[in-house]
Amino acid sequence: MTNSDKPSMMSSPSFNKLIYFFTGISLIGFLDAVYLSVSHYTGHISCSVVSGCQEVLVSQYSEIFGIPLALLGAAYYLFILINSLLYIDNQNKWSKLILSYLPIFGFVFSIYLVYLMFFVIEALCQYCLLSAGTSTLLFILGLIFIKKNKT
Repeated sequence: MTNSDKPSMMSSPSFNKLIYFFTGISLIGFLDAVYLSVSHYTGHISCSVVSGCQEVLVSQYSEIFGIPLALLGAAYYLFILINSLLYIDNQNKWSKLILSYLPIFGFVFSIYLVYLMFFVIEALCQYCLLSAGTSTLLFILGLIFIKKNKT
C-alpha cells in the first residue's frame, strides 16, 4: 500500500466532527458579535444575567481606532466560519492553516478583553463573556486540529 492508498486522517469521522464543531462555534461567535455590534451602534444593550453590559459597551475600551471591537469580532468569527466551510467543501490548505493558528490570536486577545472587563472596567457583559467562551473553544479546537495534522 502506497502513501496515496492510505486513508487520510483529514477525512476520518472524528476529524469531520471537529470541522463541524469549528463551523458551529464560529457561527455562534459571529451571531453574538453581530448582536454586540448592533447594540454598540444603537447605544443600548439588555443584560439578563449580569448588569454590566452597558458599561462595557460604552467604555473607552469598546473601540480601536474608532472601530467597535464587536465589529472586529464579527469579522473574525465570519472569517473562521468561511474558512471552515471552505475546508469542508474542498480541504483548502490555507483554510487548514487559518483554522489551526488564527484561533490562538483570538484567544490571546479574548484574555486581554476579559482582563479589561474584570479589572479595569469592573463590569461584566454576558455577551462579551459568551464571545470569550467561543474564542476559547475555537482555540481548543485549533490545538486539536494542529495535533491531528501532525499525526
